[in-house]
Order: sequence, then C-alpha cells, then structure tokens
Amino acid sequence: MITIALIAHDRKKDDMVALATRYKDLLGQHALLGTGTTSARIREATGLNVQPYLSGPQGGDQQIGGLVAEGKVDMVLFLRDPMMAQPHEPDITALMRVCDVHNVPLATNVAAASRLLDSLADE
Repeated sequence: MITIALIAHDRKKDDMVALATRYKDLLGQHALLGTGTTSARIREATGLNVQPYLSGPQGGDQQIGGLVAEGKVDMVLFLRDPMMAQPHEPDITALMRVCDVHNVPLATNVAAASRLLDSLADE
C-alpha cells in the first residue's frame, strides 16, 4: 500500500473528482490524503477514505509537503490551474521542490496523474 496525496486548485476540483471516480477501485487499495475541500469532494463523490488536512489557503499543501519530506507520502497528484490560479490557492512551487528533493513523483495534470495511477495498476 502506498500513500497518495490529492490536491486541486478550485477550477480543477471537478477534474480531480472525475479522476478519483475513474480510479476508485485502485485508489481504494491505498492510503489517501488531501487538502480540505479536495478531500471532502472526493469522499462525497466516491466514498473513498481520504484523510483531510487543512485547506490549501490554510496551509494544507505545506502540511502535505512536510509529510513528503518525512517519507510518508509516495505520490502527489496536484491538479493545478496554470491559467487562472487564484491568490488564495496553494502554490505548487514549494511542494514541487520537496517532491524533487525526496524523489517523489508529482503529477500536475490529469494526463500525468492517469499515467502514474496506471503504473500502480501494472504492479
């Protein structure tokens, strides 16, 4: 079982819910955690057990970054809005850096997230 972090900017939350719905059976085999609103939306739509952390504007992405640094997160799916990210939304830069430092795979769009999740199914 691996631990997967799920984070999405406001305009990408629907995409994250759709992704989680599509991969529900696979995701259900792993430990999931996410920022506040994203985790709530996924739980409501899929029934998956997603451990919630603070919402992005309150520092949830930083909490998850700390878990990455501690070796407690194996994969991060952060669907970001490259065109219209709002000032209150989490900044991916710090999370990207900690993922790179600790060699943790990070997907920032649905296509990359799908490939990472497909790789789990192949194991």
